[in-house]
Amino acid sequence: MSIFDFLSGQFIDVIHWTDDRQDRMVWRFERHGHEIKYGAKLTVREGQAAVFVHEGQLADVFTPGLYLLETNNLPILTTLQHWDHGFRSPFKSEIYFVNTTRFTDLKWGTKNPVMLRDPEFGPTRVRAFGTYAVKVADPALFLTEIVGTDGEFTADEITFQIRNVIVQEASRTLAASGIPVLDMAANTADLGKLIASEISKTVAAYGLSIPELYIENISLPAAVEAALDKRTSMGVVGDLGRFTQYQAAEALTAEGSTAGAALGTGFGAGMGMQMGGMTMGPWGQRPAAPPPPPPVEHVWHIAKDGATTGPFSTARLGRMATDGDLTRDSLVWTQGQDGWMRAEDVPDLTRLFTVMPPPPPSA
Repeated sequence: MSIFDFLSGQFIDVIHWTDDRQDRMVWRFERHGHEIKYGAKLTVREGQAAVFVHEGQLADVFTPGLYLLETNNLPILTTLQHWDHGFRSPFKSEIYFVNTTRFTDLKWGTKNPVMLRDPEFGPTRVRAFGTYAVKVADPALFLTEIVGTDGEFTADEITFQIRNVIVQEASRTLAASGIPVLDMAANTADLGKLIASEISKTVAAYGLSIPELYIENISLPAAVEAALDKRTSMGVVGDLGRFTQYQAAEALTAEGSTAGAALGTGFGAGMGMQMGGMTMGPWGQRPAAPPPPPPVEHVWHIAKDGATTGPFSTARLGRMATDGDLTRDSLVWTQGQDGWMRAEDVPDLTRLFTVMPPPPPSA
């Protein structure tokens, strides 16, 4: 093998980039001291672009495809090298592969609350956060404005700057939207598109675009959310007076309740009176209690000489006691009574004989 064949074997003749990392945006082709041979094959895959930089100057940009690095495929580099059609020397240009796919699920959020005037709540503060996607739209401009000579550039190195732009535009858009806070959740899609369009104008100067931006949540301060929860609870409860009475009754009847135990004491009685006062009407008057049920009227039967008579009402028995037809020793029965009993031993009939003197004592 001749020395010329050996030297030509040192030149790189296949240039390509495969990467399994999801966050790398730019990768510089490492030559490891080897020069790129004239006529070498350049493979640019879908989702990539190859940028040639020669002696610090941007030379050529290659979109997806297979290229032979010859004079007719390198017009700008040929001019920089002063090549003619018969020159075949190798060149040492730097080659940067740029990932032109979307970098998705990038996070953004407002570090500080956004002040705005809400039509319902007045001046208030909100926070917002979500996700977005970024894509290299102009590889040459992106390499010139952002990457520079960085041989390995990741999405993390640019997302901080993009987040600042997003937060600035999101704050301005939310404050100027005039949409009530309670209605913003229904308009997050439109707000996201509006913010993305405003951001695209800024990041276009970096060679980037924002194809997607999503607002996942717009939240109020904790104190405002707590007050809103109370207001919602009042709407769910409905009649606040009835709900207060119900809660008071539940607290008093709960097992182990201190208030329930206090009802057995004088303090509990006073507490019960106070709780009873809560049930008064709107003009301070206690509503009238329903009347008690009427007493059950008993009817009676009398047993005498092996025969029964009746039924008799209690009033009729009173007249019979006055006339002497019913005595203390008369046997009587009513429903629910366990057998025949002497009239004097029945509590409901004892009072019928109090107006009559007992029999005189024996001599």
